Amino acid sequence: MLLDGADIHRRPARQVARTLGLLPQSAVAPDGVTVAELVARGRFPHQGLLRQWSREDERVVAEAMTATGVSGLADRPVDELSGGQRQRVWIAMALAQQTPLLLLDEPTTYLDIAYQIEVLDLCARLHEEQGRTLVAVLHDLHQAARYATHLVALRDGRVIATGEPRRIVTADLVEEVFGLPCRVIEDPETGTPLVLPAARRRARPHPRTLVPAACG
Repeated sequence: MLLDGADIHRRPARQVARTLGLLPQSAVAPDGVTVAELVARGRFPHQGLLRQWSREDERVVAEAMTATGVSGLADRPVDELSGGQRQRVWIAMALAQQTPLLLLDEPTTYLDIAYQIEVLDLCARLHEEQGRTLVAVLHDLHQAARYATHLVALRDGRVIATGEPRRIVTADLVEEVFGLPCRVIEDPETGTPLVLPAARRRARPHPRTLVPAACG
Protein backbone atom coordinates (compact mmCIF):
# COMPACT_ATOMS: atom_id res chain seq x y z
CA MET A 1 0.00 0.00 0.00
CA LEU A 2 1.37 3.38 -1.03
CA LEU A 3 0.97 6.78 0.64
CA ASP A 4 2.33 9.73 -1.33
CA GLY A 5 4.17 7.22 -3.54
CA ALA A 6 5.95 5.42 -0.68
CA ASP A 7 5.24 2.07 0.99
CA ILE A 8 3.14 2.98 4.02
CA HIS A 9 4.54 0.02 6.02
CA ARG A 10 8.08 1.35 5.72
CA ARG A 11 7.29 4.78 7.04
CA PRO A 12 7.41 5.67 10.77
CA ALA A 13 3.99 5.37 12.41
CA ARG A 14 4.01 8.97 13.66
CA GLN A 15 4.85 10.24 10.20
CA VAL A 16 1.93 8.32 8.70
CA ALA A 17 -0.38 9.60 11.47
CA ARG A 18 0.55 13.19 10.58
CA THR A 19 -0.59 12.58 7.00
CA LEU A 20 -3.49 10.17 7.32
CA GLY A 21 -6.40 10.19 9.81
CA LEU A 22 -8.60 7.12 10.19
CA LEU A 23 -12.08 6.68 11.63
CA PRO A 24 -12.76 2.93 11.90
CA GLN A 25 -16.27 1.51 11.60
CA SER A 26 -16.65 0.52 15.26
CA ALA A 27 -14.36 2.80 17.23
CA VAL A 28 -14.39 2.11 20.97
CA ALA A 29 -13.31 4.69 23.55
CA PRO A 30 -11.58 3.67 26.81
CA ASP A 31 -13.95 3.45 29.78
CA GLY A 32 -14.54 6.80 31.47
CA VAL A 33 -12.58 8.92 28.99
CA THR A 34 -14.08 12.36 28.46
CA VAL A 35 -14.72 14.06 25.13
CA ALA A 36 -11.85 16.53 25.65
CA GLU A 37 -9.44 13.73 26.59
CA LEU A 38 -10.33 11.65 23.55
CA VAL A 39 -10.02 14.55 21.12
CA ALA A 40 -6.66 15.46 22.68
CA ARG A 41 -5.33 12.03 21.72
CA GLY A 42 -5.33 13.24 18.15
CA ARG A 43 -2.28 15.34 19.01
CA PHE A 44 -0.08 12.37 19.95
CA PRO A 45 1.52 12.08 16.47
CA HIS A 46 2.82 15.66 16.88
CA GLN A 47 4.41 15.00 20.26
CA GLY A 48 7.61 13.28 21.31
CA LEU A 49 10.40 13.30 23.84
CA LEU A 50 11.34 16.88 23.01
CA ARG A 51 7.82 18.16 22.40
CA GLN A 52 5.12 17.67 25.00
CA TRP A 53 1.64 19.20 25.31
CA SER A 54 1.69 22.84 24.25
CA ARG A 55 -0.59 25.83 23.75
CA GLU A 56 -0.63 24.96 20.05
CA ASP A 57 -2.04 21.52 20.89
CA GLU A 58 -4.65 23.13 23.11
CA ARG A 59 -5.64 25.54 20.34
CA VAL A 60 -5.95 22.78 17.72
CA VAL A 61 -8.07 20.60 19.99
CA ALA A 62 -10.38 23.51 20.79
CA GLU A 63 -10.78 24.31 17.08
CA ALA A 64 -11.51 20.66 16.23
CA MET A 65 -14.20 20.51 18.91
CA THR A 66 -15.73 23.77 17.71
CA ALA A 67 -15.74 22.60 14.09
CA THR A 68 -17.61 19.42 15.03
CA GLY A 69 -19.97 21.06 17.51
CA VAL A 70 -18.85 19.10 20.58
CA SER A 71 -17.28 21.89 22.68
CA GLY A 72 -20.24 21.85 25.05
CA LEU A 73 -19.65 18.14 25.67
CA ALA A 74 -15.99 18.51 26.68
CA ASP A 75 -16.38 17.11 30.21
CA ARG A 76 -18.91 14.40 29.32
CA PRO A 77 -17.80 10.75 29.28
CA VAL A 78 -17.82 9.52 25.70
CA ASP A 79 -19.73 6.36 26.58
CA GLU A 80 -22.69 8.48 27.78
CA LEU A 81 -23.19 10.21 24.42
CA SER A 82 -25.65 9.43 21.65
CA GLY A 83 -24.45 7.71 18.49
CA GLY A 84 -24.33 10.92 16.48
CA GLN A 85 -22.47 12.76 19.23
CA ARG A 86 -19.89 9.98 19.51
CA GLN A 87 -19.26 10.03 15.77
CA ARG A 88 -18.69 13.78 15.88
CA VAL A 89 -16.23 13.32 18.76
CA TRP A 90 -14.26 10.71 16.81
CA ILE A 91 -14.17 13.00 13.80
CA ALA A 92 -12.94 15.81 16.08
CA MET A 93 -10.09 13.57 17.23
CA ALA A 94 -9.19 12.87 13.59
CA LEU A 95 -9.28 16.61 12.88
CA ALA A 96 -6.95 17.27 15.80
CA GLN A 97 -4.34 15.19 13.97
CA GLN A 98 -4.30 17.97 11.35
CA THR A 99 -3.96 15.50 8.50
CA PRO A 100 -4.77 16.52 4.92
CA LEU A 101 -6.42 13.11 4.34
CA LEU A 102 -9.19 11.42 6.35
CA LEU A 103 -10.39 7.85 5.80
CA LEU A 104 -13.88 7.10 7.15
CA ASP A 105 -15.05 3.48 7.24
CA GLU A 106 -18.86 3.50 7.13
CA PRO A 107 -19.19 6.60 9.35
CA THR A 108 -23.01 6.39 9.39
CA THR A 109 -23.32 2.74 10.45
CA TYR A 110 -25.77 2.17 13.33
CA LEU A 111 -26.98 5.79 13.22
CA ASP A 112 -30.58 6.81 12.61
CA ILE A 113 -31.27 8.97 9.56
CA ALA A 114 -31.05 12.33 11.38
CA TYR A 115 -27.59 11.51 12.75
CA GLN A 116 -26.48 10.14 9.37
CA ILE A 117 -27.26 13.46 7.70
CA GLU A 118 -25.63 15.36 10.57
CA VAL A 119 -22.36 13.44 10.18
CA LEU A 120 -22.32 13.68 6.37
CA ASP A 121 -23.11 17.41 6.46
CA LEU A 122 -20.12 17.83 8.78
CA CYS A 123 -17.89 15.90 6.37
CA ALA A 124 -19.04 18.09 3.49
CA ARG A 125 -18.24 21.25 5.47
CA LEU A 126 -14.75 19.99 6.30
CA HIS A 127 -14.08 19.45 2.61
CA GLU A 128 -15.57 22.77 1.46
CA GLU A 129 -14.28 25.03 4.23
CA GLN A 130 -10.96 23.42 5.15
CA GLY A 131 -9.98 21.73 1.89
CA ARG A 132 -9.66 18.33 3.54
CA THR A 133 -9.76 15.20 1.40
CA LEU A 134 -12.21 12.70 2.86
CA VAL A 135 -12.51 9.14 1.59
CA ALA A 136 -15.57 7.33 2.96
CA VAL A 137 -16.99 3.85 2.54
CA LEU A 138 -20.77 4.13 2.18
CA HIS A 139 -23.33 1.47 1.28
CA ASP A 140 -26.17 3.96 0.86
CA LEU A 141 -25.92 4.86 -2.83
CA HIS A 142 -28.27 7.83 -2.49
CA GLN A 143 -26.12 9.39 0.25
CA ALA A 144 -22.92 8.63 -1.65
CA ALA A 145 -24.27 10.34 -4.77
CA ARG A 146 -25.55 13.29 -2.75
CA TYR A 147 -22.36 14.07 -0.83
CA ALA A 148 -19.43 12.77 -2.87
CA THR A 149 -17.57 14.81 -5.47
CA HIS A 150 -16.04 11.61 -6.84
CA LEU A 151 -17.35 8.05 -6.61
CA VAL A 152 -15.62 4.69 -6.94
CA ALA A 153 -18.07 1.82 -7.45
CA LEU A 154 -16.72 -1.59 -6.42
CA ARG A 155 -17.97 -5.13 -6.79
CA ASP A 156 -16.08 -8.18 -5.47
CA GLY A 157 -13.00 -6.02 -5.00
CA ARG A 158 -13.02 -4.80 -8.61
CA VAL A 159 -13.43 -1.19 -9.69
CA ILE A 160 -16.52 -1.03 -11.91
CA ALA A 161 -16.69 2.72 -12.46
CA THR A 162 -15.19 5.96 -11.19
CA GLY A 163 -16.14 9.57 -11.64
CA GLU A 164 -18.54 12.36 -10.77
CA PRO A 165 -21.87 11.00 -9.44
CA ARG A 166 -24.04 12.61 -12.11
CA ARG A 167 -21.95 10.90 -14.78
CA ILE A 168 -21.60 7.35 -13.51
CA VAL A 169 -24.71 6.63 -11.42
CA THR A 170 -27.04 4.99 -13.93
CA ALA A 171 -29.64 2.24 -13.76
CA ASP A 172 -27.23 -0.08 -15.59
CA LEU A 173 -24.46 0.58 -13.06
CA VAL A 174 -26.72 0.00 -10.06
CA GLU A 175 -27.94 -3.29 -11.50
CA GLU A 176 -24.39 -4.40 -12.31
CA VAL A 177 -22.98 -3.55 -8.87
CA PHE A 178 -25.95 -4.30 -6.61
CA GLY A 179 -28.09 -6.57 -8.78
CA LEU A 180 -30.95 -4.13 -8.28
CA PRO A 181 -33.29 -3.15 -11.11
CA CYS A 182 -34.08 0.52 -10.65
CA ARG A 183 -34.76 3.90 -12.16
CA VAL A 184 -32.39 6.84 -11.61
CA ILE A 185 -33.93 10.30 -11.42
CA GLU A 186 -32.74 13.74 -10.34
CA ASP A 187 -32.97 14.43 -6.62
CA PRO A 188 -35.39 17.40 -6.34
CA GLU A 189 -33.40 18.82 -3.40
CA THR A 190 -29.83 18.58 -4.71
CA GLY A 191 -29.97 17.68 -8.38
CA THR A 192 -27.82 14.61 -7.70
CA PRO A 193 -28.79 11.07 -8.82
CA LEU A 194 -31.61 9.48 -6.84
CA VAL A 195 -32.06 5.71 -7.13
CA LEU A 196 -35.61 4.36 -7.12
CA PRO A 197 -35.72 0.55 -6.81
CA ALA A 198 -38.09 -1.05 -9.28
CA ALA A 199 -41.37 -2.11 -7.67
CA ARG A 200 -41.82 -5.84 -7.46
CA ARG A 201 -44.89 -7.02 -9.29
CA ARG A 202 -47.39 -8.58 -6.96
CA ALA A 203 -48.98 -11.82 -8.03
CA ARG A 204 -52.54 -11.24 -9.18
CA PRO A 205 -55.00 -12.95 -6.84
CA HIS A 206 -56.88 -15.88 -8.29
CA PRO A 207 -60.59 -15.23 -8.77
CA ARG A 208 -62.63 -16.92 -6.13
CA THR A 209 -64.37 -20.10 -7.15
CA LEU A 210 -67.85 -20.60 -5.75
CA VAL A 211 -68.58 -24.16 -4.80
CA PRO A 212 -72.28 -24.88 -4.30
CA ALA A 213 -73.03 -26.43 -0.96
CA ALA A 214 -75.09 -29.55 -0.76
CA CYS A 215 -78.19 -29.10 1.31
CA GLY A 216 -80.00 -31.93 2.83
